[in-house]
Amino acid sequence: MQKTTAFTDLFIKRPVLAIVVSLAIVIVGIQAYFSLNARQFPKNENAVVTITTTYIGSDAALVRGFITTPIERAIATSDGIDYIESTSQAGVSTIRAHLKLNFNGKAALSEISTKVDQVRSDLPTGSEVPILSVQTAGTQVGAAYLNFQSKNHKANEITDYLTRVVQPRLSSVAGVQRAEILGARNYAMRIWLDPKKMAAFDIAPAQINAAIRKNNYLSTIGQTKGQYVSVSMTANTDLNSVEEFESIVLAKHQGALVRMKDVAKVELGSEAYDSDVRFSGKPAVFLGVWVLPDANTIDVIAEVRAELERIKESLPAGMEAGMDYDSSEYIKDSIKEVYSTLSETLAIVVLVIFLFMGSLRAVAVPVVAIPISLIGGFFLMQMFGFSLNLLTLLAVVLSVGLVVDDAIVVVENVERHIRLGYSRIEAARIAVHQLIGPIIATTLVLVAVYAPIALQGGLSGVYFKEFALTLSGAVIVSSIVALTLSPMMSSRLLKPKGKNHFLTRFINHQFSRLQVVYEGVLGQILEARLWVYVVWLGLCIMAVPMFLMSPRELAPIEDKSFILGLFETPANSSLEQTSHYANQVYEIWKSMPEYDFTFQLTRPTTAFGGMGLKPFSERTRSVHQVVAECQEKVDRVPGIKSFMLAPSALPGGGDFPVEFVIATTDETENALVYAKKLQMAAMQSGLFAFPPKIDLKYDLNQSEIKLDYDKIADLGLDVQQVGRDLSAALGGNYVNRFSMDGRSYKVIPQISRTYRLNPDQLNSIHVSGPNGSLIPLNLIASLVDSIEPRSLNRFQQLNAIKLSGITTRTVETALSFLEEQADAILPRGYVVDYTGESRQLRKEGGNSKFLRTFALAIIVVFLVLAAQFNSFRDPFIILLGSVP
Repeated sequence: MQKTTAFTDLFIKRPVLAIVVSLAIVIVGIQAYFSLNARQFPKNENAVVTITTTYIGSDAALVRGFITTPIERAIATSDGIDYIESTSQAGVSTIRAHLKLNFNGKAALSEISTKVDQVRSDLPTGSEVPILSVQTAGTQVGAAYLNFQSKNHKANEITDYLTRVVQPRLSSVAGVQRAEILGARNYAMRIWLDPKKMAAFDIAPAQINAAIRKNNYLSTIGQTKGQYVSVSMTANTDLNSVEEFESIVLAKHQGALVRMKDVAKVELGSEAYDSDVRFSGKPAVFLGVWVLPDANTIDVIAEVRAELERIKESLPAGMEAGMDYDSSEYIKDSIKEVYSTLSETLAIVVLVIFLFMGSLRAVAVPVVAIPISLIGGFFLMQMFGFSLNLLTLLAVVLSVGLVVDDAIVVVENVERHIRLGYSRIEAARIAVHQLIGPIIATTLVLVAVYAPIALQGGLSGVYFKEFALTLSGAVIVSSIVALTLSPMMSSRLLKPKGKNHFLTRFINHQFSRLQVVYEGVLGQILEARLWVYVVWLGLCIMAVPMFLMSPRELAPIEDKSFILGLFETPANSSLEQTSHYANQVYEIWKSMPEYDFTFQLTRPTTAFGGMGLKPFSERTRSVHQVVAECQEKVDRVPGIKSFMLAPSALPGGGDFPVEFVIATTDETENALVYAKKLQMAAMQSGLFAFPPKIDLKYDLNQSEIKLDYDKIADLGLDVQQVGRDLSAALGGNYVNRFSMDGRSYKVIPQISRTYRLNPDQLNSIHVSGPNGSLIPLNLIASLVDSIEPRSLNRFQQLNAIKLSGITTRTVETALSFLEEQADAILPRGYVVDYTGESRQLRKEGGNSKFLRTFALAIIVVFLVLAAQFNSFRDPFIILLGSVP
């Protein structure tokens, strides 16, 4: 009988070739491993383009109508935008264009910037130029946060040092997308006006602005050009110091010059005084660091730490710096856990193989095959552009059980032929001939099962693409090793077995007993086929409702040793009042046994903060238990609404797990009525940890200066001039800039806070009258009090209200409930939508996406099996007998 040959014979006859092939796999795999980036999750870019436009002194309605709406309309047609949301508040418009997953943020920024420029002339004259920025990091939360404190320096001095020294140095670290100062207090030349003194000298507010413009002017003179010499020329037309601004001449009164210092207090202060930043209860300024999506977070943050240590060496006396939050620590801990699991898996697999094979020689073949297959998988990861992350490492762990199968089958078949009397070489040759087809078919089947996962769209497709292809790659490499190295090693290492040791004999005996039992049970089953079909059919039917009724979540809840808190205080609360509440929250956090550090950013009516917990090894409670206790204690503080939560497990989520949007062309007052009904239904359902937060607060006390146009006309006044005087006195807008140490800062005149403690004091303001006279404001205007919203929000160019909350069950359950209630409560013309984690969950498409992927995998497996068995019937036996 003529011997058949196969390509595997070459590796059995030439062992060096087999070793070279395996060494080549190991070498390219090792270099790939050290080239791979390490991050928590696969690369994904959740870019957000933010457009911020300041219009000092304007109310929310004016900002929405004249700034937010025109810009939204202009950018709505830009490519790559998933959805647009905006917030219009007194003095500022903030528009956030959320881009589609992994859309090029820089390209979107360029197009949106062009469209904003096209409507710039349509915006109010007094509004500042819109500021555009793009956040292209994988998450809206920074990778690290640094705090800077000092007993010797004010907040604006710390901010200036960070702007000049620290921020540029950290921004230049390779892999850093941006370093952003949080809680910054930028220098400004503040001119605090005294309306009584101004009235005494007949100085109108608009005259202050005009005098600043006339006396603080940047001139560009140029050069003198002679036949042989050219000299650059400058002129001291700009002002640079407090003394120079104090000396500005405003007017001449009764023969004497009236200077700025006669009617105002001039100081080098800050642009704004409406925020307070603290680290563990002490004043501080924070600096957040964001990492590029394609950078190695662990390496980048390590370099940021190193740079911070170098910065510390030259900090001003009394200033301290530290890194409070470091996301790379959690990533390193997570990856470390995966590596630990991998080591345990390898040890268990090797032990089980040894126990059942009973020979170190036989064990050597799969033990060598496992690391080669895993290491070779790293090379394929590099080719696909993947990274070392939790999902790819999970694929490596799961692949251990798959890659070892082929090697074990080869060893067992070679041993069987050796027992039949064949030589080791011949036994290896015959055995591998028999297994070429099954090994290839098994590999194709496994790849066919996992590969369709990579074809999914959306967030799950982005994340599990790397998981599926890494697992498939390891299986492919294992089949190569099983057909090249494993036969060669078996032909050299295996030999006819002698007497087995006690443990092997015991295990074989137990398996023999199990085999006897199995054969008996199998015989009974074959005689009761009808009942087998009934049970099989029942299991198939039960699987459908069990699958449909299973809770759905975007991701499992994780303990990141961190708690976030959002706080709201009564409308019209001052910074001092809100800071009082924030201090009480800090004391509650500090009293927790798990407390490590806190940070807080406090503004009038709102505050935001977080508490870092001690490492897992130093605490007994989970972050969710701590959140529950914190929420309970803070709820006891009168006058404050609090919302405690643990950060989302996946990047790209919003502030809350549940974020449900009601959008309409109707007025926001009417929409608020329906939103409150939804909130009440949600609260009564028991599905939420606290009543869902409504982002529209209709409780802001506002006083309108209502002009009497008839009196203005009778007195010969100019409405435009009255508006300029009021804007100059109360707006707090900057007039121009001054230079200090090579940088420019704003010049901001405004009536002193002493004369702005309540609306009634505004009657002391005087405006320009005819012939240079001053007219008291109360002669031509009156104050009308009203209740207005704190902010006006929009979603997809519609008026919108967002309900945000934390569910006690699953996000899917909470969203389904809100959707049912919305159908019953909302009238026609209202639509619902989602943001954050809720939007990601809804975009995953429910069960349909999974079912399509599952069906594709079944079809591909069927075709592979049909090709292997040359039958369309046999695959049904395998699939129907195993898949359900």
